[in-house]
Parts: sequence; structure tokens; C-alpha cells
Amino acid sequence: MRSLWRTPKGRTLEGPLLRDIALVCLAVGVVGLSYGAVAVTSGFAWWFPVLMGVLVLAASSEFLFVGIIAAGGSPIAALLAGLLVNARHLPFGLAVPDVLGRGRRGALGAHLMNDETVVFALAQDEPERKRAAYWLCGLGILVCWPVGAALGALLGSVVRDTGALGLDAMFPAVILALTLPALKDRPLRRTALSGAALALTVTPFLPAGLPVLLALAALPLFAAETKKEARQ
Repeated sequence: MRSLWRTPKGRTLEGPLLRDIALVCLAVGVVGLSYGAVAVTSGFAWWFPVLMGVLVLAASSEFLFVGIIAAGGSPIAALLAGLLVNARHLPFGLAVPDVLGRGRRGALGAHLMNDETVVFALAQDEPERKRAAYWLCGLGILVCWPVGAALGALLGSVVRDTGALGLDAMFPAVILALTLPALKDRPLRRTALSGAALALTVTPFLPAGLPVLLALAALPLFAAETKKEARQ
């Protein structure tokens, strides 16, 4: 496994990238604290968020599942909502097919696929660096998310108002900081802003998680803007 995060010349990934990956994994662990605490205070057993964290490994769908059940929804509705939110993994898989590997490694690579691993992979120029960043971030999250959920479950037995801690704000803030440099590209910036505007517009009318999925409707704008710049 050590070779997964080495460059073609045998060097490990450099400090800034390792620092960014470490910060994201830390943020994931902190959000896991909130997730575990919310799950326990909603009536779930302490082991449930930990097991979900290992087997599902998708924060948004797990939060949505717990929220729907806590609000009195049926498990079937919660499951379908989680699957719908995770449908964004379909374009993710098309974006990074060369980093997943084959066979058992490919199955594990697909399990590690999430917003953060894909962002880090796409930010690299060389195929080997894409693979190294993807796997290092994915394995880090695979450890930090369930551990954070376990600690949060313990926290939830002590602190009843978990929303007052605001732990879930740290994660989107880190992701935003990582994506800001990429927004210097005008087509990407316009597409991202259009998707964000679309998601904000429909947020009052759709269940949690669906507005983000609907923001993918702005992707054709990126192709149009890219072609427009190529003609200029």
C-alpha cells in the first residue's frame, strides 16, 4: 500500500498536499463528532453511527438518513433519500476511473469515493499523483469518520443540544477553502456560481440533500463556456 502515495520518481507527496489532506481528514473527524452526537440524541444506539460510518462512508446521506428517521419518516424513505443524494457518485466515477484500480482494490477504491477524494484527485496533474492523493485522502477519511462518530456518540450522551456546538460548519469551510483556487478559471467559476444559485433557489422547496444534487444541472454550462473561450 505504501506505493499508492509515491510519485513516479519514488518520492512521497509533498508537504502542502499532505497538510491539506490532513486538514480535510481532521475536519471530517470533527463533523463525525456532530454526526455521532446527533444520532445518539435522536434515539439511535451508540454503535449505529459507527457502523454506518464504516459501511456507508458518506456523510451527507448518513446525516439525511438519521434526520428523516428522527423526524418520524419511514426507513424506506430515508434509504431512498440517501441513495438519491449519493447519485452524485455516478459522475464522480466517470471523472476518476483511472485511480480506482481493479478487482478488490477497485471495490475498495469505489467505497472510498466521496467529494473530498475526488477533489484532491482532480487537482493533481499526473496520473500517479491523482491516484496517490485519492487513496491517501480516502483511507484517512475511512479512519477519521467512524472514529469521529464513535467519539460523537459518547459526546451525545453528555451534551443534549449538539446543534449549539456548530461542529458541522468546519467541514464545508475547509472544502470551500480548497476549491477557491480552482475558481480562477472563468468557465468553472461561472458554472459553480450557477449551480450554487440553483441550489439556493430550490432549498426552501426540496428536502435536504436534493438541492445539491440538482446543482449538477449547471454542468452543461461548463461545456458551453469552454467552447466559447476556445473560439475566442
